[in-house]
Amino acid sequence: QVQLVESGGGLVQAGGSLRLSCAASGRTFSSYALGWFRQAPGKEREFVAAVTWSAYYADSVKGRFTIARDNAKNAVFLQMNSLKPEDTAVYYCAAGSLGLGVVKESEYDYWGQGTQVTVSS
Repeated sequence: QVQLVESGGGLVQAGGSLRLSCAASGRTFSSYALGWFRQAPGKEREFVAAVTWSAYYADSVKGRFTIARDNAKNAVFLQMNSLKPEDTAVYYCAAGSLGLGVVKESEYDYWGQGTQVTVSS
């Protein structure tokens, strides 16, 4: 059974940092695109970042967030710096087959349950 489990969320003040982790099990994800999405209250889920052989970022997080993968650990990480209140959301990791795009939810096959990130002003 494939599982993606996020961790590392929490409450942080604006300007602070958090590091999200996503541990995958049930199969090897070294040949998959790994991504992070987020959903704020009352809004649709949106793309944040993804990593294949390259890294991709939403404009809203470019320069502040860094995505990294560790294939040996079957994991993906999201380092979030200079956090803003508008970054408050539930963050989800996802895995999808390589060769497709990386910014659409439909391009991912597996999803985690999410971890809450709250940034206070």
